[in-house]
Amino acid sequence: MKEKILNFFRDVRKEMEKVTWPTREELMESTKIVIIVSLIISVFTYVVDFVVSKAMQSIL
Repeated sequence: MKEKILNFFRDVRKEMEKVTWPTREELMESTKIVIIVSLIISVFTYVVDFVVSKAMQSIL
């Protein structure tokens, strides 16, 4: 059992060495895109909710 655990962590270490990490600039650009898209989706959801709420109030 102990050997299996040690092998697991060795394998994890080997795989982590293969990872290519993004540069700071790439990370900042991706973060900006995520924030902008999140804001757009939030505004869209708010508008749809507002319109549906007003429509339901006028029906009822």
